[in-house]
Amino acid sequence: MSWLQVVVLSVLQGLTEFLPVSSSGHLAIASRVFFDDDAGASFTAVSQLGTEAAVLLYFARDIVRIVKAWFNGLFVSAHRNADYWLGWWVIIGSIPIGIAGLLFKDEIRTGARNLWLVATALIVFSAVIAAAEYYGRQTRHVEQLTWRDSVVVGVAQCLALVPGVSRSGATISAGLFLGLDRELAARFGFLLAIPAVFASGLFSLPDAFAPVGEGMSASGPQLLVSTLIAFVVGFAAVAWFLRFLVRHSMYWFVGYRVVLGAVVLILLGTGVVAAT
Repeated sequence: MSWLQVVVLSVLQGLTEFLPVSSSGHLAIASRVFFDDDAGASFTAVSQLGTEAAVLLYFARDIVRIVKAWFNGLFVSAHRNADYWLGWWVIIGSIPIGIAGLLFKDEIRTGARNLWLVATALIVFSAVIAAAEYYGRQTRHVEQLTWRDSVVVGVAQCLALVPGVSRSGATISAGLFLGLDRELAARFGFLLAIPAVFASGLFSLPDAFAPVGEGMSASGPQLLVSTLIAFVVGFAAVAWFLRFLVRHSMYWFVGYRVVLGAVVLILLGTGVVAAT
C-alpha cells in the first residue's frame, strides 16, 4: 500500500464513518476506482479504530457518566437511573454483531466486498433509510429505552457487516422505526458501535500487516498514520453530523447513496471497474 493510498483512504474513512453512507463501501469503491485494488476489510477495520477513538473523545463525558452510573447501580438499586440502564443496553446491543462477526468473518473479508453487492446495498438500503425517516414518530427519549430496543438496534448493526449498508444508517433507521428521536437514535448507535469496532479493529490488526485473503498489506507506520488521520477527520465529522441531525433529516443522504450506487453499477456494467 502506498502512502497516497493510506492518506486518501484514511481521510475518506474519517469523513464517512458516521454518515449514513457506508465508510467500508466508500473505501472498497475508492480502492478499486482510483488504485485498482482493494484496501481490504482488515485495513478498513484498523482505520476505524481512529474514528472510534474520536467517538470516545467526543462522548467522553457521557461515557464516564454512564460507566459510573452502571457500576453504582450494580451495588445500589436506588442509583439505577437512565444512565445505568443505558450502560446495560449498550452491553446487550453489542452481543449480536459480536456473534455475527465471528460467524461470518471470512465472508466479510472476501465475497462481501464485491462491488456489485456494495452498489446494490447502497441503493436498496436507501429505501430503508427513507422509510425510517417517513414513518419514525420520534417521540421516545432516553428514559424510555428498553432491552428490546437495544436488541433490535444491535441486530440492525449487524447489517453494517455488508459494505454499502452503513452502520450509522442501520442503527439510526432502527431507532427511528422504534420511535426514538433522531439525535438519540444517532447517539445510541454511536455508543453501540464502540465495543464492536474496537474489537473488530484489534482482531484484524495482524491481518492488516499480512492479509490472508483479499486486500493490500500496510506497514506499522502506515497503520498508525491512518488511525491518526481517521481520528482527526472523524472527530470533526461526528461533531458536524450530530448538529446536522438536530435540524435536518437523513433524506439528504438517500439521494447521494442512490447516485453513487448507480454510478458504480454503470462502471461495473461497462467494464471500467472490476467487481473484485
